[in-house]
Amino acid sequence: MTRIQVTVYEGRFIHSVEEYKLEYFSGCVGVDEQGSIAFVDREAANAHEAVRKQGISEASVEIINESQTEMGFFFPGFFDTHIHAPQFPNNGIFGDSTLLDWLNKYTFPMEASLKDTKRAKEVYSKVIETTLSNGTTTASYFATNDAGATKILADEAMRQSQRAFIGRVCMVRNTPDYYQDESDEAAHESDLKIVDYVSKLDPKRELVCPILTPRFAPTCTESGMKWQGKVAVEKDLPIQTHLSENDNEIKWVGELYPNYRSYTDVYDKCGLLTERTILAHCVHLSEEERTILVQRKSGVSHCPVSNSSLTSGECPVREYIDKGIKVSLGTDCSGGFSPSILSIARNAQLVSNHRVMKSKDNHQKLSFEEVLSLATLGGANVCNLAHKLGNFQAGKKWDAQFVDLSKGAPRVFSWAIPDDQTEKLKYLAQKWLFNGDDRNTTKVWVNGKLVVNK
Repeated sequence: MTRIQVTVYEGRFIHSVEEYKLEYFSGCVGVDEQGSIAFVDREAANAHEAVRKQGISEASVEIINESQTEMGFFFPGFFDTHIHAPQFPNNGIFGDSTLLDWLNKYTFPMEASLKDTKRAKEVYSKVIETTLSNGTTTASYFATNDAGATKILADEAMRQSQRAFIGRVCMVRNTPDYYQDESDEAAHESDLKIVDYVSKLDPKRELVCPILTPRFAPTCTESGMKWQGKVAVEKDLPIQTHLSENDNEIKWVGELYPNYRSYTDVYDKCGLLTERTILAHCVHLSEEERTILVQRKSGVSHCPVSNSSLTSGECPVREYIDKGIKVSLGTDCSGGFSPSILSIARNAQLVSNHRVMKSKDNHQKLSFEEVLSLATLGGANVCNLAHKLGNFQAGKKWDAQFVDLSKGAPRVFSWAIPDDQTEKLKYLAQKWLFNGDDRNTTKVWVNGKLVVNK
C-alpha cells in the first residue's frame, strides 16, 4: 500500500493574511505528513489538477473534498489566550460579586479542590474536549498551584492533541491559607517541576509548552516575580499573568507596591514583560503603561465576556490596535461563562459598540472581520507563534476547523445567499459569528491530525 504523503483539502477558505482583514477564496490546500502546509492553490479547478501541478503522484495523496458542502468553509483554529482550566465547573456562577470577592467566594475553593487528582482529571479532560469541540486548537491555560494536578492538565492536552501552554499558578500571599504556596522557595521548586515535566513530555514544545504563571502582582512577591523573569530568560519560557482588570485591583497593587509608577511598571521592573508575555484583560491601562507594552512587545488577551460578567470595564481595543499593541481573545473561564472563542469574538464586537455609544467615536467599533482575525492570527501573534500558526499560508501548520452552517442553530436560506463567491463567504462568516455555535464546527485538525469529527 502506498503511503499517504500529502492530504489535499478542497473547498472554500476564510483566513486572515494580515491582521484585522480576512481573505476569502476557493481552492486547495495541500498538507504534508508533518502537518505543514505544502502548497496553496487558488487557481486549480479541483484537487486532482492541483496535485498534478505540484508533480505529486496521486497514489500518495488523500483528498478531502468539501467543495460540495454549500454552506461550509475551512477556517483556522482558534486561539484562547486566557483560560482557567480548573474553573471550568464554575462557568456561569457569579452571584452578585465583582473580581476580588468572586475570587474568594467561588474561585479559590474550586481551584483548591482539584488537588484531588481524580477530580482534576475529570475536569481537565472535559475542558480540553470542550474547547477543541469549539474550534480552539491552541489554549493558554492557568492551572492551579498544585504541581501534581498541573501535570494532569499537560497529560490531557497531549492525549487529546491540543496545543497548550501549561501554567502552574504562583501564589504566595493574599490568598486563603488553604490555597497558596508555602514560600517563594516552595513556589520556585514547584515551577521548576512543571517546567521539567512538560519539557520532557514534549521536548520540542510542538504541542505543549510550560509557561510561567504568576497569578497577579497581589499574590506574588517582588523577589518571586524577579526570579520568574530571570528563569524565563534562562529557559526560554513564555509568561502569562493578569493586568489592570478591575479598579479596586489596581488600587490594591498601588498600595502593595508603592515604589512603582504603575501596575505595569511592577511587572516591567521584575522582568516579566517580554515578546512572549500574555497579559489578560488590560482594561484600564494609562498611556504610559500602553507605551511600555509596545516597547516590550507584550500582548493583550481581551476577555470581553469576563469583563462584562464581573463588571470590570470595557477594554479599549481599538486604541490598543492603533498604538501597535498586540491583541488577542480569551474566554477567561470562569470569569467568562463561555468556553467558545466564537462567542468571545461576538462579544468583543458588541463591547466595541458600547464604547462607541459612550464616546460617539465610530472609530472605536470593531468589524466582524477584525474580531475573527483577533481570534486566529491575533492569537498567534500574542503567543509569538505567527511564524507557524494563525492562517493558511504555505509553511505553516494545518491547525484548522471546518465550519458547516447547515448544521445547528443558524437558519441560512439558500436564496438569501449572494451569488458572488466572495460576498457569499462574507455572508456565511457573519452568520456564523453572530448565530453560530459549536455544532457548526464539524471537524478540527491540529498539526494535520483530525482531532474532532462530529
